[in-house]
Amino acid sequence: MKTYLVTGAAGFIGANYIKYILAKHEDIKVVILDALTYAGNLGTISKDVDNERCFFIRGNICDRELADRLFAEYKFDYIVNFAAESHVDRSIENPQLFLQTNILGTQNLLDAARCAWVTGKDENGYPTWRKDVRFHQVSTDEVYGSLGEEGFFTEETPLCPHSPYSASKASADLIVMAYRDTYKMPVTITRCSNNYGPYHFPEKLIPLIIKNILEGKRLPVYGNGTNVRDWLYVEDHCKAIDLVVREGKNGEIYNVGGHNEKQNIEIVKLTIATIHHLMEQEPAYRKVLKKKELNEKGEIRIDWINDSLITFVKDRLGHDQRYAIDPTKITNALGWYPETKFEVGIVKTIEWYLNNQPWVEEVTSGDYQKYYEQMYGGRG
Repeated sequence: MKTYLVTGAAGFIGANYIKYILAKHEDIKVVILDALTYAGNLGTISKDVDNERCFFIRGNICDRELADRLFAEYKFDYIVNFAAESHVDRSIENPQLFLQTNILGTQNLLDAARCAWVTGKDENGYPTWRKDVRFHQVSTDEVYGSLGEEGFFTEETPLCPHSPYSASKASADLIVMAYRDTYKMPVTITRCSNNYGPYHFPEKLIPLIIKNILEGKRLPVYGNGTNVRDWLYVEDHCKAIDLVVREGKNGEIYNVGGHNEKQNIEIVKLTIATIHHLMEQEPAYRKVLKKKELNEKGEIRIDWINDSLITFVKDRLGHDQRYAIDPTKITNALGWYPETKFEVGIVKTIEWYLNNQPWVEEVTSGDYQKYYEQMYGGRG
């Protein structure tokens, strides 16, 4: 039986990942370490935490005493590090928090793993390691910077981060590889494109647009909306991480992309059209709308769900124009490919949000409302 430490698993991608691996692998034990900051929600994983196969520990990855205690108690085989401050806008407002968590927290976990997993030294003085252990770092394509109209990020693309967030993630990646080069530590890294899907905290584009439509609010779009992102359905990403953790080559970096390049304005318009279509086909969905105006037939109107809801707001500082991932390496090496086309994934995502409004209400109470006003209230 393999025992995982999965950090940040009360967040979006981490929660989807533990749900995926617990369903796929019967012979595993998972320990979740999460500080439950603004984007972490224990309710997302409450049904997964059974204290038999899956355990939850509230704590910070910067806490060395806690990390050492967990390594001693659980004898981890795999570390999968999702824990990070992850929103670019927040990194612009408070860059130091991102450096502390994303760089120093990652280094703290690496060193705790090194102390727990090293068994001795080889003839050249390098550490020898417990068999079949691995530290996996979950990273982002934002570490590469911005692309022009053509081309793709490969694993050989030089790092060129532009925001405090992406700089902190690039730094963490370099620390991970430094432990590989200095100590011969068994590590892997995945760098993914923009994820979407269930349990996504509504500060990011797609869930924010869904939430605002359901509340009858304007839809804020940065700049002129032409920034391009490569969209990856979260379950496809989880499958890639699972493959790399179990079968990836030590010391390698794998790019994970969705082959779904779209401008932000395209995403917003498609989300509007999809919600309108779903509510047209299934009128019961209209009950989740906060705006309940009736038409002459006594039905809840949806004619206002259209592109007129879009409002362009002042652009983000240092906003990268285009990201696009080339996943050829992971496809050739491990047989992974993105299975979910965006037109299919966006319908699945919207249907999930329509059917899970109590979850949305739970995660967006309190601090979220203050944050939303701070980020978008004065940008019109």
